[in-house]
Amino acid sequence: MEMFTQTALKNVLEALLMGQDYRNEVTGVITDQFLRYCIEFFKVIVETKIDDKRITLDWYKEHFINNPDLKKDEIAINSGINMKTIQNQRGSTLKSIVIDASNENYEDLKNIISELISTEPDLDIKMTIRYNNVSVELTLNETLVVVNSLAVKRAAIRGGAWSAIGKNIEKPLMLALCKLYSVPSDYVDDSYTKVDYVRDETAYSREIDFYLKDEYFNELLCEVKLMGKGNPESADAVIARGTDIFVADTLSETNRRQLDDLDVNWIELRSDIGFRKFKSVLEKCKVPHDTSREPDINDVLEVINDKTLYSSYY
Repeated sequence: MEMFTQTALKNVLEALLMGQDYRNEVTGVITDQFLRYCIEFFKVIVETKIDDKRITLDWYKEHFINNPDLKKDEIAINSGINMKTIQNQRGSTLKSIVIDASNENYEDLKNIISELISTEPDLDIKMTIRYNNVSVELTLNETLVVVNSLAVKRAAIRGGAWSAIGKNIEKPLMLALCKLYSVPSDYVDDSYTKVDYVRDETAYSREIDFYLKDEYFNELLCEVKLMGKGNPESADAVIARGTDIFVADTLSETNRRQLDDLDVNWIELRSDIGFRKFKSVLEKCKVPHDTSREPDINDVLEVINDKTLYSSYY
């Protein structure tokens, strides 16, 4: 299932074009995904009780870590570790390596929990899960294992969501801007099939978010970053790539000076002028467009509701 539905993408796009904060939509998706995961996770625990399987830490290890039917990222999460950590520690995320790392982390987790419980002898927490008239009660040890696994899962969902929204909104946002200013389709390239070499002609390549073409059909590299003022390194990376047009959610004063000094055309969506700066960028870059009028709120709403903007993802 896609993390972001067409409705969620539309809501994010609307917030961006209106110069508003889009983050509430993303946090809502994170919460929804996490709670859905929790429900399914708890159902699996109860279903094992229906099958007369005893819930113990050893059983948890057998069912949630050394289960050959599970995907490797599921195994890692269940053991309380994420795939990035395994990659950094082991240099690989082959399933056999993930299983080995997960077992090791799980044993470490059990030891930590045992030591913690021994220092709090008067503490007793039990988690009771009821489903289809069957209830399962987890001990303090088991509860802490589950809570830790859920915390790792939420972190994974959170990281995936912020990464996904940036990637999935790039094309709809650029297409929306082009539609608002009636850029002819011949001057828009949203194929995502190109790989561009860094402008210093080194051998490193990367995927470009979007291309526009000027009146001579020269290609203009476009980059979209939903960055906050607290992460200027995102702008630094874009500058290093030789981007021609840079669209951002917010920019710091340092970012703006850097971009201006390097003659990178930028649009800051959460600013007084917002997306309307795109017109002057089109003029400077000599990209054909409609110069007769500025789009109003009705134009923005019409474009946002254009389902073709999101067709690449569904």
